[in-house]
Amino acid sequence: MSVDEDEIEASRAPLMDHLVELRSRLIICVVAIVVAFIICFAFAAPIYLFLLHPFQMAAQMYADSKGGEATGPFDLLFVLIGLKEAPAATGDLRLMFTAPLEFFFTKLKLAGFGAVVLSFPVLAWQVYAFVAPGLYKRERFAFLPFLLAAPALFTLGGALVYYIILPFVLWFSLSQQIMGAGIAVELLPKVSDYLTLVTTLLLAFGLCFQLPVVLTLLGLAGIVNSEMLWKGWRYAVLGVVVVAAVVTPPDPISQLLLAVPIIALYFASVGCVKLIELRRKKEDAAAGTDVALS
Repeated sequence: MSVDEDEIEASRAPLMDHLVELRSRLIICVVAIVVAFIICFAFAAPIYLFLLHPFQMAAQMYADSKGGEATGPFDLLFVLIGLKEAPAATGDLRLMFTAPLEFFFTKLKLAGFGAVVLSFPVLAWQVYAFVAPGLYKRERFAFLPFLLAAPALFTLGGALVYYIILPFVLWFSLSQQIMGAGIAVELLPKVSDYLTLVTTLLLAFGLCFQLPVVLTLLGLAGIVNSEMLWKGWRYAVLGVVVVAAVVTPPDPISQLLLAVPIIALYFASVGCVKLIELRRKKEDAAAGTDVALS
């Protein structure tokens, strides 16, 4: 019996022990989500105002552009990332809710979304701790980096939404307004609709940015290989473009801003899978040498 098989055998436990451990880890996950939900609900108003900041800047700068100042979506992007001074406030940003409890339920949804994001490290660690005894030692070490890569890539996708995608989406939306001849067609979004837009974009970009994690894990499991991924790059690019067209607002800039990074991450994933294959060949060669010597 090999060393890896000895490790698996030593970690075996009766079914009841596994169920007890599963229950305890589920309890920890539930407690983490509840605590994170309470924290996020307590700060729901500041969090919502933070999410509104791009809309506030967009409304002010769009009003300035109508007043003769040369501004555009790229200027808004520079303001949000701190490369340009924010415009002076010219008025209050107005959003509305049409049902008595609409904003309350909006805050509940915001707290629920924030709770999952905030508690994700705890949830991911509990999942890993539960399945780790059934993995070989080298598989456990290989799995750990993904616990860091997944939230990091999700955060990167969220930052892309907040600082780049939202400016273009909001500027495009504001440009659809009609003013003149005694008629005003203004953008007055509902608080729930704005939160839905932001959370949808955050989820879409955050999940799409998990592509390297998914493909690399599939490569570790032997389900895909670098040659297969490289030969299918045309279909992958087509799939990414279709997904970008579906999950982003109907403007080409937003679609390109999602498609281009995902395509780059796809080719980076092919490289990661290739490195895994090279390392596996070296380990197999070393194992074969050890067996021959013994």
